[in-house]
Amino acid sequence: MEPNRLYPCAGIGFLFLLMMGLAAPPDAAAFCGFYVATGDMRIYNRASKVVLARDGDRTVLTMSSDFRGDPKQFAVVVPVPVVLEKGQVHIGDSTAVTHLDDFSVPRLVEYTDPNPCPAPPEVSLKMGIAQVKGDRSYSYQRAASSSMVQIMAQYKVDEYDILILSAREGRALGQWLSANGYTMPPHAAPVLSSYIKQGMYFFVAKVDLAEQQRLGYSYLRPIQVAYESPKFMLPIRLGMVNAEGPQEMFVFTLTRKGRVETTNYRTVRVPTDIDVPEFVKGEFVAFYPLLFAQERRKEGDDVVFLEYAWAVSPVRATCDPCTGPNLTPEELHGLGAYWISQAGRPQADAFLTRLHVRYDADHFPEDLTLHETGDRENWQARYVIHHPYPGNEECNERKAYLKSVWQRRKSEAANYAQLTGADERAVRRRMNVRDDWSQGDEALNWWDRIWKR
Repeated sequence: MEPNRLYPCAGIGFLFLLMMGLAAPPDAAAFCGFYVATGDMRIYNRASKVVLARDGDRTVLTMSSDFRGDPKQFAVVVPVPVVLEKGQVHIGDSTAVTHLDDFSVPRLVEYTDPNPCPAPPEVSLKMGIAQVKGDRSYSYQRAASSSMVQIMAQYKVDEYDILILSAREGRALGQWLSANGYTMPPHAAPVLSSYIKQGMYFFVAKVDLAEQQRLGYSYLRPIQVAYESPKFMLPIRLGMVNAEGPQEMFVFTLTRKGRVETTNYRTVRVPTDIDVPEFVKGEFVAFYPLLFAQERRKEGDDVVFLEYAWAVSPVRATCDPCTGPNLTPEELHGLGAYWISQAGRPQADAFLTRLHVRYDADHFPEDLTLHETGDRENWQARYVIHHPYPGNEECNERKAYLKSVWQRRKSEAANYAQLTGADERAVRRRMNVRDDWSQGDEALNWWDRIWKR
């Protein structure tokens, strides 16, 4: 995984998830997991990306996270409602998750004004390099009594050793992990006990770093799980057990019908299609996190934000503008959107939704419950830079045009201040404008511009 992606969240410690109601009865649920590290080393997750491909009751869940720390071995522990079969677990391709992330990222676009003097040519649009990568906060990776903890299944999937454990109490599971060289995150036992009372099992995916190296991988590949359940939800509660603060998570859904939203928390769209000052071009990776933080202050800390909702096709570009190459049929199929192709040929599209949530135990006490709507309106988080026409042609229309540019700059400064919480006077100074919002020689008389040449 890429170590420095956008949405910086200094000191974030996030571990996360994997599993929900696998072939479970209607009232069953599944929940997010936590990392356990060898010895006293604690694993921290800086951010998390989750892909959910959903078709009816069928779900393919892909979990990709980065970690901090250097243990020789570690494991992710996840409560699950059934004993999983080996065929339900697959090791995915991290590049497909990264591509999905980059494809749906909030974006910056640039327009250059046409010449105000002759008949205006077509306005040219060029894609802003919205590197909303960065350290994205907005990533991943036997002693108790045998009567208290039992191994129900054991198998290997590539570099992951899989165990399915049955435990009678959370403390016993902690003792079992400790006896086998792992340290339980503080405060995990009570949460685990609540799942044990529901009859849940525990999926332990342990990574053998030597085997990982032998296979030629230097990063943690995402784990995928395919299952059927009427429950469309994402478990997050255990993900806060070894957290150092609010956790950053991106949830990408691929569905047949349309946009996905949460039903037990408000889903709010971030501001979009707003003009911003030209200096944002050089610092978009800093601008968007400020905007996101400001929106959380306005909307509340218990809100899920929508950043992208768009029908994606494997046969044609459907983005406007695109932030990278088109998603391929192989990538979409590998992430679980199997309906997009038949007999090896693309047949349909998938509707991609990008949700962004920064959560903690105080504001997100419940797992995320999701709902697929019928809304197929294409929508994206997009911010616009307008560059003034760079020429100095003289005509009667020039004066009125420049006044419109100055008024636009005034609005851009106000927009930036509102979006980020910055002081508008400081924004104005950064724009390097005069009292009338002019720059350079824009305010010179026409004769002064002649002599200046």
